[in-house]
Amino acid sequence: MSIVGGADALVGDAIERVVEAKHRWRLDRRGWGHALDPADDGLWAAGEPPPRDGCELDVLVDGADAFAAMTEAIEHAREYVYVSGWHLAPGFELTRGLPPTVIGELLATAAERLAVRVLVWAGAPLPAFHPTRAQVAGAVAELTRRTRIRCLPDPREHPFHCHHEKTLVVDGRVAFVGGIDITDLAGDRWDTPAHPARRRLGWHDVGTRLRGPAVADVRDHFEMRWHELSGEQLGGAGEVAAAGSSSVQVVRTVAEDMYAAVPRGDFRILESYVRAIRSARSYIYLENQFLWSPEVVGLLADKLRDPPSDEFRLVLLLPARANNGQDDTAGQLGVLAAADAGNRLLAATIRSRTGSRDDRLYVHAKVAIVDDRWLTVGSANLNAHSLFNDTEMNVVTQDFALARDTRLRLWAEHLETDVDSIAGRTVDAVVDGQWRPIALEQLARLRAGAAPTHRLLALPGISRRSRRLLGPLIGLLDDG
Repeated sequence: MSIVGGADALVGDAIERVVEAKHRWRLDRRGWGHALDPADDGLWAAGEPPPRDGCELDVLVDGADAFAAMTEAIEHAREYVYVSGWHLAPGFELTRGLPPTVIGELLATAAERLAVRVLVWAGAPLPAFHPTRAQVAGAVAELTRRTRIRCLPDPREHPFHCHHEKTLVVDGRVAFVGGIDITDLAGDRWDTPAHPARRRLGWHDVGTRLRGPAVADVRDHFEMRWHELSGEQLGGAGEVAAAGSSSVQVVRTVAEDMYAAVPRGDFRILESYVRAIRSARSYIYLENQFLWSPEVVGLLADKLRDPPSDEFRLVLLLPARANNGQDDTAGQLGVLAAADAGNRLLAATIRSRTGSRDDRLYVHAKVAIVDDRWLTVGSANLNAHSLFNDTEMNVVTQDFALARDTRLRLWAEHLETDVDSIAGRTVDAVVDGQWRPIALEQLARLRAGAAPTHRLLALPGISRRSRRLLGPLIGLLDDG
């Protein structure tokens, strides 16, 4: 490393330590220090709500399947529909048949016979960010005009942060929790696992459908937010009957001083990630829009420097170019690359592809799987926004069969193969024998100006230089 590069890395490390100290001080003040240093007592987050037995959890990969499932649930609603999101576009087409199913029309029809309540972020106070307050006000007016839908924009946020969770609760019997917003703002969320080149930005995302007792935890969170904004006490209280054999825990991020019911905040998504990453023995697989968090990256780097087993691998699926904070992610990839002496790390992205035609595809999913024994899906990115500041919700399970099935489905999609071809192979064999050679070959083709022959693409190695410094600086400025 050059003298300039070395100095740059030292300064970046120092700023990052300040960011981490700031986070720790903040959590300690609120009685949440255990989120960064949880007890060695398992993978479930401490506190309320606990893991709920008797649940059924379905992982919905990509928008076409997720939106079809949401449509069916709303169409069969009998008592109420609760929706929360970062943004909701009233004209968004959940299904793309003839005729399409439009979310505004679907909710308006449902509101004629039952209670429909919608929570969205109120939008950025400064017009430099989107959606703006004016954009959200217009969307709310369009959604509710001449309907019985009640929609509230939630303006409670810390500077530079937002309400980012994405949930749907129907009748207290089914809930959807994931990363998929019902909008085409900044990109159309409707896409299929085939990800064909459509001469537009593609979108890879993941959600879940939940049945059983944990549905009540999603419902209660929505009702808490709604009551604090409107004063209306919704009537969805009560236990939910068992519906399956999985144990599921609902975890969230809520910043302190946001809601009277959560005065100290809630940082159990962070705690869940810390517990799971520390426990990893054979692999960690992450799909995420961002990788900014120095706390998470530090734990991952520790695993690379001191691998828990010979077969340990770390696979990251990230967007080729995030819609913001790309320097933060690039710098953190540099940290991981510097810690990876054993060639255990692979950072990759995916593209939409039809034959030799390709288009950008945005990786927006927020999925983590560890050792085929721990799985989380939700709205939280791996940055300080989602782990400390934005309102977020994830579901967590230790269902081995579901974790393994989800990994195989995602890997088969990204490797353009079928599940059976990889199901009988070890994780390190698939990473070293398929993920890595395919991704590197496609990167070489891209650099040579050749047409792609596969969807997968390695992310180029990142120097620790300027980007390594810029990320911590931005984190210091905009973290809450």
